[in-house]
Amino acid sequence: ITIKDIARHLSISVSTVSRALGDDKNIRKETKEKVIEAAKRLGYRPNPVAINLKYGYTNTVGVIVPEMVTPFASRVINGIQEVLHTKNIKVIIAESGDTRNGEKDPCVSKGLIQSYYHKRNKEEYARLQQAGMPMVFYDRIPYGLEVPQVIVDDYMKSFFLVESLIRSGRKQIVHIQGPDDIYNSIERVRGYKDALAKFGIPFDKNNMLIKTGMTFEEGKKAADILVERNIPFNAIFAFTETLAIGAMNRLRELGKKIPEEIAVASFSGTELSNIVYPKLT
Repeated sequence: ITIKDIARHLSISVSTVSRALGDDKNIRKETKEKVIEAAKRLGYRPNPVAINLKYGYTNTVGVIVPEMVTPFASRVINGIQEVLHTKNIKVIIAESGDTRNGEKDPCVSKGLIQSYYHKRNKEEYARLQQAGMPMVFYDRIPYGLEVPQVIVDDYMKSFFLVESLIRSGRKQIVHIQGPDDIYNSIERVRGYKDALAKFGIPFDKNNMLIKTGMTFEEGKKAADILVERNIPFNAIFAFTETLAIGAMNRLRELGKKIPEEIAVASFSGTELSNIVYPKLT
């Protein structure tokens, strides 16, 4: 049922029906009541998308995530939708794919919630801010941009994780690092290095730091690099679970015993860490 049907039913103009449903003060009370009653009787339901477009206002929030492989992204999205649903705000979800162009803003009016920041897009974010677009960053924050942020202490948690590995007897710990342009990656490296320093373990970037991406395949490649370079190690601290699992699976293929020979730990702690065997620290 559309407003045209209501107008035909009451033998009045479409514009009168539209204004009556919009609570226009210039429409007589009697006419409004007839229109509302007819709308209920005929089963009319307003189309929120059409209404928002009419007024040039989408009432949506864009959520940009770097990837949808891990449960972390879906858990955050569920939380966002749970809150915004009570405010009758719609959510548009976009996957950046960890690329600069992938984080361009979708068509939203309420704001952006974002888990990826490419430093070459800083001017774009500044433009959005000046235009009055509210933005919130979580997990991967924009360094040097004044915006609300929801984060954990990447440095401290990485420090404690590496410290735990050392106290368990592991002294040759390799870190599989995330991309350089991610602030989290820099902070986790800092925590890793400081934990080694606390226990007097020398750091050698050629032997103890493997830079890569964030996929399972790249974790596998990192393990191959370690073996090819003949680097002695008895523990791995990975930037994220996908890297850790990729490396662990590859090491097991090569006959390494996990965790007896090589302990594997990572950041995040989502469902992925529990569904693999052995479980990730």
